[in-house]
Amino acid sequence: MDADAGGSSAITPDAGAETREVTGKNVVVILVGPPGSGKSTFAEAVLAGANTGRPWARVCQDTIGKGKAGTKIQCLKAAADALKEGKSVLIDRCNLDREQRADFLKLGSTVQADVHAVFLDLPTKVCISRSVSRTGHEGNLQGGMAAMVVNRMLKKLETPLLTEGFSRIMFCKDDDDIKQAVDMYCALGPSHSLASGVFGQKSKGPVQSGITKFFKKADTSSVEKSSGTKLTSSERKPGQKNPLSKQENLEAGGTCSMEVEKKLNNMNGNEERSKQIVPADINSSTLAFPSISTADFQFDLERASDIIVDAATEFVQKHDNMRLVLVDLSQKSRILSLVKDKAAKKSIDSSRFFTFVGDITQLHSKGGLQCNAIANAANWRLKPGGGGVNAAIFNAAGEGLQHATKECADTLRPGSSVTVPLPSTSPLRQREGVTHVIHVLGPNMNPMRPDCLKNDYTQGCKILHDAYNSLFENFASIFQSYTGKQNDETSSKKSASRVISPTDSKMKREDSHDSERTKKCKLPPPILTSRQHQERKGTSTLNYHDNTMVPSDAPSQAREEGSKRNGAVTNKSWGSWAQALYEVAMHPEKYKNSNSILEVSDELVVLKDLYPKAKKHVLVISRTDGLDSLADVNKEHLSLLRSMHSVGVKWAQKFVEEDASLIFRLGYHSVPSMRQLHLHVISQDFNSPGLKNKKHWNSFTSVFFLDSLDVMEEIDQHGSAAISSDEKLLAMELRCHRCRSAHPNIPKLKSHISSCKSSFPAHLLKKDKLLSASTFSMDCT
Repeated sequence: MDADAGGSSAITPDAGAETREVTGKNVVVILVGPPGSGKSTFAEAVLAGANTGRPWARVCQDTIGKGKAGTKIQCLKAAADALKEGKSVLIDRCNLDREQRADFLKLGSTVQADVHAVFLDLPTKVCISRSVSRTGHEGNLQGGMAAMVVNRMLKKLETPLLTEGFSRIMFCKDDDDIKQAVDMYCALGPSHSLASGVFGQKSKGPVQSGITKFFKKADTSSVEKSSGTKLTSSERKPGQKNPLSKQENLEAGGTCSMEVEKKLNNMNGNEERSKQIVPADINSSTLAFPSISTADFQFDLERASDIIVDAATEFVQKHDNMRLVLVDLSQKSRILSLVKDKAAKKSIDSSRFFTFVGDITQLHSKGGLQCNAIANAANWRLKPGGGGVNAAIFNAAGEGLQHATKECADTLRPGSSVTVPLPSTSPLRQREGVTHVIHVLGPNMNPMRPDCLKNDYTQGCKILHDAYNSLFENFASIFQSYTGKQNDETSSKKSASRVISPTDSKMKREDSHDSERTKKCKLPPPILTSRQHQERKGTSTLNYHDNTMVPSDAPSQAREEGSKRNGAVTNKSWGSWAQALYEVAMHPEKYKNSNSILEVSDELVVLKDLYPKAKKHVLVISRTDGLDSLADVNKEHLSLLRSMHSVGVKWAQKFVEEDASLIFRLGYHSVPSMRQLHLHVISQDFNSPGLKNKKHWNSFTSVFFLDSLDVMEEIDQHGSAAISSDEKLLAMELRCHRCRSAHPNIPKLKSHISSCKSSFPAHLLKKDKLLSASTFSMDCT
């Protein structure tokens, strides 16, 4: 253990742990780890194996409520009771972040107990595999749902630190480490205590190899294993380097393995990196980009390298005075080697496209490579964190990148990118000269991650090619204005708006924890091809979402129109993905050959929701420009609302004639996530894989969903609709829309509503708010 880590002694293989005689002191052992890491097995093994006279108690949240799952408060009470009885306590719950651990630390300090953390830091794949395959789990977390839960919880992981109040932290990386830790606590006598410090941590940082593979792991062979012998600086051989001598104290918090390697490289003088030759071309704008989707998303390297070389070849043939640089951290990077070989075979100009080894956030200061823009392998929510390149770039750019990103886009679709100008105050701009970051998202081939394409490389290759094309074209659009291709002020302003490259439809999942997205609408393909659009003079930069095209100046149009209106809702700045319905409404002729569009008139468009939340779910979209949502509607639009309602009723009747069991409701979302006024016509079975989370459910079953008849009546009487804009409505507990019974999750709710025969609430039975076979038969009578 490095002395800087605060460890006063090490565990030896023979003794199990260094102990010392003290007056009896209880121990609180806080187990830290995701589901499947072995916390319960650990606790049970200690209880079964302890034979030294120290009494132990296990506090398990999965069983604390009389054999059922309980609460944190119940766990705290049980732990306090056990400590009062003179027992040491094993806290068997996930405890993944500081907040979850804080109360137990406080409890331990109150009773003057030693508080230890045992971090079961096993590979993600192992935890998921165990969770999915186990049966009879105390907390019933097993089967397919377990993988999603493990991934979600690991996003919140905060590595335990001594500064939280722990006297000892032990990292267990594998089953051998866990066995040693169990044996150590089993052998802990009532008058013994364990040495304080941090033990078994091979590298700093919370990033598990199962989550992020982009970063090459540092060589930690000289760092002590928990069962190994500690090597002090006095025992180190004269020429031997201390790999951690320049790291901060381990208590200072986790940095990823990239930073460990970076410091190792710096101490070694960056010999290998200094050998790189950077093609000199001071007149060229340069984009540095990492390999997309080949790390955590596990895209095949051979296929990925082919796509990179093809996309780069097309780009350098089309654009002069622009360079592309593929960057990775390791000299042994296979993707760099493959791309370099394939580019050479194609005889691509090596001064225009080349590979480079280095940290993408320090290319100029450390590698002498000046880049105007860098690409970020982003997540779909465009948020910091998650490890890898994304975390590194957000950290290097500072908070200004987060704020600038929010102004440009809310979310990102696979196969697309969005350009974000860095503010002048950004450290990345000041230090490295980077003026723009281009967020790009590729396809996922990792079955342990959401939205996996399940080895469908036909679709995966298409998405990855689209991602690189979008990335490179957005880079070109940034710097074309700098080369004199747009001289007048008007063109310059248009170019600035093109920097924001939109994604083209609502995301599949929304942020409830969030590991799921919701896709509002995936547009059908327009008649014009992407090449025809790109070759048109003066067209805006296009972006793709499953063959969808949306002009990139749409977001700025929305903001301009929003600024002319008053109120928090109407001033909404629409995310770039939220323009999809607007595009259909304004230009339905582009999609006339699609079977997704059911009806078009001068006033409206009827469109299938391609990610429906029920068996039948269609949207009746207004074609009136300037009507983004209900907040923009007044009395002069009453005739339009009546037309939309009438058309919605017509389609509900058509569906009921096809399936008499269906019941429909027509209404509007108080605060829609998609621009352009649209009416939902949705069956009340809610039997659809597209309905995945609380936001989906509550947006259609709470007062957030406004009945079409009520809206028309309110506007007729008061001139506007009463809008329930409180987003807390979307976070309410899950309740059946008929009997109002509560349910813990979506699968159980769906199971219940499939058989629930209760009557609908009274307010829905009035004024034909529910449309069914009986409603239409009465109309006919």
